[in-house]
Amino acid sequence: MQLIIFLVMRRMRAPLIVLICAYAFAVLGFVLIPGQDDLGQPWQMSFFHAFYFVSFMGSTIGFGEIPYPFTDGQRLWAIITIYTTVISWLYAIGTLITLIQTPVFRAAVTRNGFVRKVQKVREPFYLICGYGDTGKLVVEALTRNDTQCVVVDANPSRINELLLEELPRDVPCLNADASESDTLLNAGLGSAYCVGTIAITRDDQVNLKIAIACKLLNRDVKVYCWAESNDTGVNMASFDTEHVIYPYDIFAHYLSNALSQPSNYLLHQWLSSPKGTPLSEPVFPPHGKWVLCGYGRFGKAVYLKLVTLGMPVTVIEERPDLTNPPEGSITGRGTEADTLELARVHEAVGIIAGTDHDVNNLSIILTAKAIQPKLFTVARQEFATNTSIFSAANIDLVTNHSKLISNELLALITTPLTADFLALSKQQTDEWSRILVCRLLGCIEDTNPSSWVITLRPERTKAFIDWNNPEYPVLLRHIMHKPGNRKKKLPCIALLLKRGNERILLPDPNTPLKPYDRILFAGDPAAESSTAYICTYPDLLHYMVTGESRPVTSLGKWLSSRTKSASKAGQAASID
Repeated sequence: MQLIIFLVMRRMRAPLIVLICAYAFAVLGFVLIPGQDDLGQPWQMSFFHAFYFVSFMGSTIGFGEIPYPFTDGQRLWAIITIYTTVISWLYAIGTLITLIQTPVFRAAVTRNGFVRKVQKVREPFYLICGYGDTGKLVVEALTRNDTQCVVVDANPSRINELLLEELPRDVPCLNADASESDTLLNAGLGSAYCVGTIAITRDDQVNLKIAIACKLLNRDVKVYCWAESNDTGVNMASFDTEHVIYPYDIFAHYLSNALSQPSNYLLHQWLSSPKGTPLSEPVFPPHGKWVLCGYGRFGKAVYLKLVTLGMPVTVIEERPDLTNPPEGSITGRGTEADTLELARVHEAVGIIAGTDHDVNNLSIILTAKAIQPKLFTVARQEFATNTSIFSAANIDLVTNHSKLISNELLALITTPLTADFLALSKQQTDEWSRILVCRLLGCIEDTNPSSWVITLRPERTKAFIDWNNPEYPVLLRHIMHKPGNRKKKLPCIALLLKRGNERILLPDPNTPLKPYDRILFAGDPAAESSTAYICTYPDLLHYMVTGESRPVTSLGKWLSSRTKSASKAGQAASID
């Protein structure tokens, strides 16, 4: 607001001076020029009457000559004053309109409105820096999860796109450089309700500056960053950044997991995908020789994983002088049949199109399949707008860094125990993962399983915290059955129980629960509300644990107490 006032006063200084001088000049003339009253006697207009007349005459309203008809001298002065004040007003109004249309003023007004909107947020929110393909997916998923977001992006077209989106919640947004500390503070970084900052711009240095600024300005805020280079990621981690995400390493791990543990790969895909997405199909990449086109950051990460698994890999690279591919690599783009035949693609079991150009990647896949139709195809997709084209190409596995990053972020934010579970699941056999996948299939229909966390703490699960019946401890299975029928199990599985530093994988249903336990569930979305509902209401929890239904209404409680009293009296009589 101070900037807006400063801009107005600086630009309007000259027009206001002209307007004040015109009014002062007009008022002084009317005071000095003699007039006549209704009796023909000389009369001198006061400053008050002069200012009153000039005020409505200068704005062209016109109420007539007051308090007495004017003399010819006064009327001549009125004519001069009219043109002087009207021209002054036109000059002032024109300058004000020009000021309102200037980008600087409009930006200041927009920023002021944005700051006021952020200050009105009275619930936990995430500050998202960057609204590209990844930011769009993150905002959509978080708002669908009833989580407030604030967005900052340096590209005005992206902000305009956000304003046109039909999201479940209103998202305050600002077109500004998120790496500037003032922008971050205006976006609510210093607010007590800001629980996390997500830096997902396409510039590593901008993400690094955001991470540093967040940790210096508000150390209580969790920071999630996208890093393409390892050096930048290490620098981010040195400032205690909670989560640094490397999209190329993530996909390289996915591909490696699909080759070595396909069931674990499918499990990872299901649990890291947003709620309501169609059920992912299993992928079984073949073992044997692979052809890799592109040896940038993406290609290096994939090459390392394949070589670690003992797969022979032939690299095709257009600029070997910049990327330093391994010995025996072939120079070329891979879009030409001659280059692919030189790489002996007809002997390969799979091909990976990993350049940073979507059109080239599609061309590589189509050319390679024309030579060897049985190839397992993997393609890198840079832009979400090309999704329909990649789908039409019938590619076996498509990697989109925007989806990879958004899925990873959502898993960390919405269900933080998912990362712990997936880390533990990697240490298990693929047979273990296959059995768990089959169990999950029994809980879901045509969408990926939802995952949620129940934390047994006073503000969320009061009924459990207040439970004080040592004869009937609350077991895990008690909150995994239907509230209306305690003998029927809910369509969900307890994946992980975290108790302090202890992590129990697939806990036994008869495990006694303790305060502040955190349980990760997966299954049908309808089961989520039931598990939380049981721990919230004392009468329902009593029924689930003991099997006895307690009356809820006052009449029911009175009848129950009367029945118990009569029963006790009958027992006493029989004893006598």
